[in-house]
Amino acid sequence: MLNHRLRALIRKEFIQIARDPRTLYIILAIPVIQIFLLGYTATTDVRNVPLAVLDRSRGPAARRLLDAYRAADYFSLAYDVDSEPELRTLIDNGRARAGLIIPPDFETLTQSGDTAEVAFILDGSDPNVASTSLAAATLIGQAFSTRLAIERLTPLGAASAGSSPVEVRARVWYNPDLESAFFMIPALIGMILQLLTSMLTATAIVRERERGTIEQLIVTPIRSGELVLAKVIPYTLIAFLNTLEILVIGTLWFGVPIRGGLGLLLLLSGLFLAGTLGVGLFVSTIAKTQQEAIMLVYFTMLPTIFLSGFFFPLAAMPPVLRAVSYAIPLRHYLIIIRSVLLKGVGASALTGEIVALAIFGAVMLGAAALRFRKRLD
Repeated sequence: MLNHRLRALIRKEFIQIARDPRTLYIILAIPVIQIFLLGYTATTDVRNVPLAVLDRSRGPAARRLLDAYRAADYFSLAYDVDSEPELRTLIDNGRARAGLIIPPDFETLTQSGDTAEVAFILDGSDPNVASTSLAAATLIGQAFSTRLAIERLTPLGAASAGSSPVEVRARVWYNPDLESAFFMIPALIGMILQLLTSMLTATAIVRERERGTIEQLIVTPIRSGELVLAKVIPYTLIAFLNTLEILVIGTLWFGVPIRGGLGLLLLLSGLFLAGTLGVGLFVSTIAKTQQEAIMLVYFTMLPTIFLSGFFFPLAAMPPVLRAVSYAIPLRHYLIIIRSVLLKGVGASALTGEIVALAIFGAVMLGAAALRFRKRLD
């Protein structure tokens, strides 16, 4: 049996927990959110990979080949393009993860008994998706070729069965060797930046309140927006230093290429940091203690990790979670940094991501400035 002193202390701890309902809510809600997020997102299955199709044949055999890819669960025939530059643009900006090019003489070659070569282009910036897509595309092409070969047996005789009617030739862009470091290092840059900036700024105003220095700020003519900028600028400079540090290590040690403009990358990284710093400051205006601020940041990191495409492919997630992922700034930043580093694209190919980050940063910084009041709560 517990003695009365120990029972009294345990009762006191439960009373203190009950008096802090927000912390209790976070503690109870985090496991529930984790199980749902992990249950739906923690999968390495690759499905519904957006596929851009350049069909120069437009014949019945080409339509049958496309039906074979459409019937498989691996690909979604999302775009029908008219030229190779259009296909490249879709892959560069991440809207399509693969491309299928059917030659103009596809119908003639399949009917004459010759081998028709089909080009299959893969975005190698995500090796997990690319390797699975490569295997799936090859198997689908082989199965289709086998069906055509069987159909040839009757009208053309067994002699023609030895040649393969269709051959899928795969080419991997941006990361031909499917190096996993090319995928993970840029993602780690975004994750480290968000974690550091959110965590550091989340305790900024709370620390002032706990130390009692908030009273000194109250009696000064400082505006709320000026205080927010004063809190943001030092951490922004530190974050840029971290960005350069990680880029140097990733390039010199892990061999990650920098094919795009470094100035563009730093500029867009600053846009991303505006949002993450805004999240930290907004949390800082809500939390009462530094411990609560850190827990709130951890609470916001859960959907960021699982819904940004950091670990698991977005194409494998349910449509509802894919829609929610558009509100995650890290999703857009990962597209930006991988596109700039590995693909060498410019700002014109990243318009959607730039606009999304700008809106998120403006909303979060504005909300943090509005919540701060020059008075004690």
